[in-house]
Amino acid sequence: MAMANNKKQCFVCNRDKIIYPCRGCFKEFCLLHLNEHLQSLNEDFNKIINDYNQFKDEINQKQFVSSSMKQIDQWEKNSIEIIQQTAQQYRNILIEKGEDFDKLKRKFDEIAGKLTKVQKENEFNELDLNYFKDQLMKMKKQSENQLEMNSKENSQIFIEKLSKRVTQKLIWRKWRRNGSTICGGNGEGEELYQLSNPSGIFIDKHQNIFIADFANDRIVRWKRNENRGTIVAGGSGRGNSLNQLDRPTDVIVNEQTNSIIIADYGNRRVMRWFLNTNQSEILIDNIDCCRLTMDKFGFVYVSDWKKHEVRRWKMGERGQGEVVAGGNGRGDQLNQFNGPTFVFVDDEQSVFVADWENHRVMNWRKDAQEGIVVAGGNGNGKNLNQLGGPQGIIVDHEGRVYVADCENHRIMRWCEGDEEGEIVVGGNGKGNEPNQLSYPRSLSFDGEGNVCVGDQRNHRIQRFDIII
Repeated sequence: MAMANNKKQCFVCNRDKIIYPCRGCFKEFCLLHLNEHLQSLNEDFNKIINDYNQFKDEINQKQFVSSSMKQIDQWEKNSIEIIQQTAQQYRNILIEKGEDFDKLKRKFDEIAGKLTKVQKENEFNELDLNYFKDQLMKMKKQSENQLEMNSKENSQIFIEKLSKRVTQKLIWRKWRRNGSTICGGNGEGEELYQLSNPSGIFIDKHQNIFIADFANDRIVRWKRNENRGTIVAGGSGRGNSLNQLDRPTDVIVNEQTNSIIIADYGNRRVMRWFLNTNQSEILIDNIDCCRLTMDKFGFVYVSDWKKHEVRRWKMGERGQGEVVAGGNGRGDQLNQFNGPTFVFVDDEQSVFVADWENHRVMNWRKDAQEGIVVAGGNGNGKNLNQLGGPQGIIVDHEGRVYVADCENHRIMRWCEGDEEGEIVVGGNGKGNEPNQLSYPRSLSFDGEGNVCVGDQRNHRIQRFDIII
């Protein structure tokens, strides 16, 4: 019996083979060339998909442009309103100064008239002389503040101050109200996935977070996206040996020497631990150290909560250091502190200090004999012009002060010259929800501008992501 011949000619190779028809093009292919044909169809199909995706991106880009235009329009409107409000505020100040100047001029004319009369009558004694001297001195003192705009140079300074305030309001960062837990948050404990009353925090250039794990007598480092930390100092029980800590309150990283500097509160000393060798040394002893920081010139600043002062040391320097803020006993005057805690130093070596029991933040400019209040200072309270036991502080490049308002369970931002601050995150009562804090102590920005908070009583570090 003869075999049936079902072979036909392939469209591609023109050979007689078992062929397979394509219903799309109505051509017939052998198995080999059918697969090639299908592969070619698949490549063509993928190209079409890519073309569609590119077109989709173009559409989305147009939508983005439209959305951006609306945002720019709104930004322009808001900017104009802020400039107009600020300009009117300063107009009112100048009008008030003008009225005060008119009063001063009338007072001067009155005294000058009396002086002329006495001179003509040529009858005066020591009492008259003292009176005229006293009046002249009072008017001169009064005029110091009222004649700020009497020169082109002072006018320029005045305009620069106005421009700075407008800029501060225009560059206005915001963060999500709900935070995410990036360290701890597993209840109070001593396991490596837990924290116990975290105090100071420091974020290095690699986004590692170093935490003064207060009640666990250790410093732990949490790398980004890790679910547990690594002990880098202490962790050998509470004690005063060189391998021990006693309730550390703060930590900073010196990346040049690959070391960390620790406020070893319970042992009344400042220590340095080398991360690569795990060796330690005492930098400063016999000090009631509360918090510390370092400036770009290598000076270490330490707040002494019992002496109510801030001192600084050049790295490696021994001795008593130099008082740069406070040091005039406990009190609420501008040259005093009442329990200074966290310290921040800017590029000009201005020292910002959280004046805990005075419920204010002070700024001591370099070599100043007293400070100025830059946040709070209106008693203990929860109003927007008040603070309650301020702790961690940061000052950004625009001069805005961020404060961990500990007893009010919120983070505040204060703009230079404003009488009130604003709530950045928290402020929803004490609690452990994503939008709540419980006695926040420390504060830091990470490399992306997110706000990281040492949420002490929740035994966690919260991150609030930046929106704009």
